[in-house]
Amino acid sequence: MTIMTPTFSPFLTRMKAEGLPQIFIDTFAHYYKQLLTGQTGYIPEDEIESVTQIPNAEEFPKRLETIGKYALAKTAVIKLNGGLGTSMGLEKAKSLLPVKDGYSFLDIIARQAQLANVPLLLMNSFSTEADSLALLEKYPNLNHALPHSFLQHKEPKIRREDFQPVTWPENPELEWCPPGHGDIYTALITSEILPDLLEKGYEYAFVSNADNLGAVVDLSILGYLVDNEIPFMMEVADRTEMDKKGGHLAQRLDGQLILRESAQCPPEDTAVFQDIERYKYFNTNNLWFHLPTLYRQMQAHDYRLGLPMIRNSKTVDPRDPDSTPVYQLETAMGSAIAVFNGAQAIRVPRSRFAPVKTSNDLLAVRSDAYTLTEDFRIVPSGHRRMRQFNINLDGRFYKYVSDLEARFPYGVPSLVHNHRLVVEGDFCFGKDVVCQEDVWLRNETGTQIHIPDGTVLAGKLHYP
Repeated sequence: MTIMTPTFSPFLTRMKAEGLPQIFIDTFAHYYKQLLTGQTGYIPEDEIESVTQIPNAEEFPKRLETIGKYALAKTAVIKLNGGLGTSMGLEKAKSLLPVKDGYSFLDIIARQAQLANVPLLLMNSFSTEADSLALLEKYPNLNHALPHSFLQHKEPKIRREDFQPVTWPENPELEWCPPGHGDIYTALITSEILPDLLEKGYEYAFVSNADNLGAVVDLSILGYLVDNEIPFMMEVADRTEMDKKGGHLAQRLDGQLILRESAQCPPEDTAVFQDIERYKYFNTNNLWFHLPTLYRQMQAHDYRLGLPMIRNSKTVDPRDPDSTPVYQLETAMGSAIAVFNGAQAIRVPRSRFAPVKTSNDLLAVRSDAYTLTEDFRIVPSGHRRMRQFNINLDGRFYKYVSDLEARFPYGVPSLVHNHRLVVEGDFCFGKDVVCQEDVWLRNETGTQIHIPDGTVLAGKLHYP
């Protein structure tokens, strides 16, 4: 039950008016109290240690696949599907974007679930719910007795000046924000999805981001979870320079594994946070739960896991740096690794982390450098074995999907033999263009340049 204080009363009034469930209101009140008492959510360097050795999924024995195969009938797949892809200029659920051979993220995810014969549940936001469920109507054999989705909650943004709910009459929707993907645990309870899964005999869940095309059910990983009776497991991958600003795996001084996000790093520890030799593993946000243990843990703690608070400093209108400064209180789904006794992290290959966050990523995955297999996995084509190759498109002309597609009206050039593609300035690509090895295009003419049909590009081309 929420403890009423004059400070919290306006939040309670707003949240009840929005029909938010009491369990979520109590959870928000828990973190709001931390904010009022001066807690920052920081995890300083002197309280943690690096993690040097963890099990390697690429070395798991074959027998684990058999165990995983038997456990598949008790496994559900959950995808975080709340994003609109606004950074790429999208106004609908990002997962509805066509990504390969005419299939959207959600088409590919649904077909993977059908082939594995596992239920698919989406954690949607209010913005993505209707459109995503409409697409899933194409897949009537999916899920059977379980719903297709449950909703992430929303919370008031907090005015930094006086810790009160912010008001923004120009666009009242901006007064609210999501509470981070750590809300999945609360939402599984308030939607009654978690007890429903348990009642129907499900014991395990695999959770990942909808835009991570590498996140497919792996039988040997599932088998490892089952064989070792692990309550919570995080997939991590080797950290590189491009991952240094993201959350990393660490351990407390008592040996308990934790996740530290960039917003939880004190400013004076930033250089060490970004040291990829010290902190070798980053969180892919591919997680595995033992559902009965999760339910027991939540019941024992008033349906709060007690995840570390993330205090994000923003402005009420993220597009206007001069708008009212606010705090957004968030939690990270992966930080639950610190809550469960016996929680583990395993190292997985980079191929299990293949998110599409930018137009660079989208161009790569739409190209012939990647193939959509018969079992609806996206894998590197032919001789290309590395997930990463370097594409850098000029953000002035290619940042948004609409701009990208206007400049590649006949489809993506062949990139299967390309190592690096850098495009500076405005180009429009014709049919059947081929990029070989390293390609660097620079247009400084001030007008768009057309690449003719059938052109084979290699090396540097500078206009004028």
